[in-house]
Amino acid sequence: MKPFILSVLALCFWGITESCNDNKENKNHLILTERIQYPVFIKSPYKEETDWWRENMEGPSREKFVNIILDAVETGNVKAYDYITDAPLDKAQLDAVFNRSDTIMLTRTTPPYNEYDTVINTKLDRKYIHRITFLEEWYFDEKNFKMEKKVVGIAPAMTYYGDSAEIIGYKPLFWVFLDDKYPLKK
Repeated sequence: MKPFILSVLALCFWGITESCNDNKENKNHLILTERIQYPVFIKSPYKEETDWWRENMEGPSREKFVNIILDAVETGNVKAYDYITDAPLDKAQLDAVFNRSDTIMLTRTTPPYNEYDTVINTKLDRKYIHRITFLEEWYFDEKNFKMEKKVVGIAPAMTYYGDSAEIIGYKPLFWVFLDDKYPLKK
């Protein structure tokens, strides 16, 4: 019985010592920001030749990464959230992300040249996902002079082009959060 009690006491003492050591190490970590959000190109939408790594992830890695995120959201294995409000997206909202419908007005090419509406259905083309917005937490370890980042959210974004093929903007599709404390409760 005494060896058991001594073992339990030794384990408790070790746990307290480690807890104190953890607290000392955490004092060296300066929280630079609990949330920082920024977009990163994962594939350059521009034609200019640059070093491949500047605005790119390597092709197969990029495609696999984007497909993993989109497939997980589309199948419902991962929850997606509205980019602006952080509200969970329902099935209809996700269908609108993956399958877009636009109504455009056309003019008949024969007399009397009247106008008519037509619906164009477009499936999400993954090759136009050129950017990802990251939501991260940043820490700096003063003692070891190291920076640490923790990615807590990912938002893939599509490149949109105008009529003359110029880039008119980037549209984030949704948020996927990698940390249970997100989205933050407002």
